[in-house]
Formats: sequence, structure tokens, C-alpha cells
Amino acid sequence: MKLLVNFSRGKGNAPIIAQAVKDTGVLINVERAMIDSSEGEALIEVPDDKCQLIRKTMTGLGATVRLLEHGITLDTSECVDCGACISICPREVFSFDREWKLAIAEERCVLCGKCVDACPHKALSLPL
Repeated sequence: MKLLVNFSRGKGNAPIIAQAVKDTGVLINVERAMIDSSEGEALIEVPDDKCQLIRKTMTGLGATVRLLEHGITLDTSECVDCGACISICPREVFSFDREWKLAIAEERCVLCGKCVDACPHKALSLPL
């Protein structure tokens, strides 16, 4: 299960993800993170059965945690199957199927947004 974690450094420099791993014993896969001196955002993946435990633990540490049920979304009425998203995606989320229609492996998406910017028909959107 993927979780989007946002936190502020205003409450100190505590390592929230490391503390959650230590407190729960649950391994957390960090798929993407952007952290600066004042705030941070991380897309993490945790086992489905441990999702609520990690969410509760991180919330207790001062983070805002959102469950992401979907990755990138394709509006098939706007998509012209041009493939612009295929070459720009760092995680190989997009490919063509046998009929040369765009196929998506949504579970690979790390919500970087590069495909959204590259799509000439604005057929892609992020769940943010």
C-alpha cells in the first residue's frame, strides 16, 4: 500500500520514517522523497496489513499521512496513444499493448509528474 507522508521540520529534525520503522518493526520502502530544511514529502510503500499501524505511528510523530489507492490516472477520452509519456517515465509505467494502445502499470508509479507535463493532450493526472 502506498502512503504519501508530509511533515514539517518546525517540530525538530526527528527522522520520522526511521522512527516509525524502529517503533513498529515494519520495513518501509521509500519510493520518492523531497526534503528540505523546513518540510518534506515522501511516497512510501508498506505491507497492506501494516498500513494502518504505520499511518497511526507517523501521525503520532507529527506527519500528515494520506493513503493513495491509485497512482497516475489516464483519461482515455483525451489520450491519442502518442507515447510521449513512455520515454519520459523513469519507472517504465507506460507501454504499448498489442493494438498499440497505451497501457499503464499503475503500481510502478512514484508520482513524479513527468508524464503529466509531457502529455500534449493533458490526458494524465496525479491523485494529489
